[in-house]
Amino acid sequence: MRRWADYPGRVARVTLQTIADRLGVSRMTVSNAFSRPDQLSGSLRRTILEAAEELGYAGPDPSARALARGTTGAVGILLTSSLPYAFHDDVATDFLGAVAAEMAPTGLAITLLTTSADGEVIHTRDVAMDGALVYSCDPAATAMDWLTRRGLPVVYVDQAPVAAVTSVNVDDRGGARAAAQHLVDLGHRRVAVLTAATAEGPGIVEDPVTEADGWKFVARERLLGNLEVLGDSGITPLVHRQDHSEDEEAYAASLALLAGDDRPTGVLCFSDVIAHGVVRAAEHLGLDVPGDLSVIGFDDSPLARRLRPQLTTVHQDVQEKGRLAAAALKAAMEHHRAGTQGPVEHRVLPTELVVRESTARPPRTLRRSPARGSRSA
Repeated sequence: MRRWADYPGRVARVTLQTIADRLGVSRMTVSNAFSRPDQLSGSLRRTILEAAEELGYAGPDPSARALARGTTGAVGILLTSSLPYAFHDDVATDFLGAVAAEMAPTGLAITLLTTSADGEVIHTRDVAMDGALVYSCDPAATAMDWLTRRGLPVVYVDQAPVAAVTSVNVDDRGGARAAAQHLVDLGHRRVAVLTAATAEGPGIVEDPVTEADGWKFVARERLLGNLEVLGDSGITPLVHRQDHSEDEEAYAASLALLAGDDRPTGVLCFSDVIAHGVVRAAEHLGLDVPGDLSVIGFDDSPLARRLRPQLTTVHQDVQEKGRLAAAALKAAMEHHRAGTQGPVEHRVLPTELVVRESTARPPRTLRRSPARGSRSA
């Protein structure tokens, strides 16, 4: 039988037992130095760690350690459909950053998941994790069913609350009401609402109240908040649905929306990103914001302050939402490991209208779009 010495230049694998033999202690004592330091004196632990470094020990195998503890060492964040969205959207990146900061002291890794199936892989069924945050997902998605079937600790974020699951939301409906009331108080009567519903295709919504029942929670709440105030003021808005909260889609829709002689004087937008698309379209058509058109966003993302004019919008505390969600998940996982049932809480963070430069009183008369006029000449 060949031995390690028969292979010149090859270094033997250092194990916990190697260190234990060097120091004359038990393998469990060495293991405790890495995984249960409170079981050892400070001097003994330092001696073990110094010997490990001298021998070139890389540390306990993460897979073996997780197996021994009965954990995976990772939590999942289930996103709507596309991972690139998490890195392109200011609100999503702020939320993920807050979650990561709250989770960092635990040493848990964060795994980003989507509701879509990747070939034969269903992420919530096949990916190892100890718990999950569900962030603005379709409750009917197969991925959601698998989280339930696995019995994992779960916290909902930007989801319709359910009795058995802790949730963290913001007051979307109240924020949308404040935005609509601002336009009404300024004197606007011709109002459009641009929403991102993740429904079947973009277009004008003929019966928004009925159709909103099938939309994701945040889109439904923001639209209903807008409609409540506008309806109480005798205003029937034009409601346009787009597939996602995307600038280019909003820009294309707004070009058609703002080109007619009966164009709105105020637009309520599902997000700051959509509001950006509206402002771009107005600029392309030669319309002044806010002189010809008032625009209101939602989220108060960094984009709202970068726009010129700066965007009137509804502020939500994304950082606090992420922190609370991560803290709730940590608590749920602790109860799960202990075999106990923790309390179910439904947190709703306040929203606030932030008035900046993109809103004003409506013009006395609708002037013809300069860009439209030049094309028809």
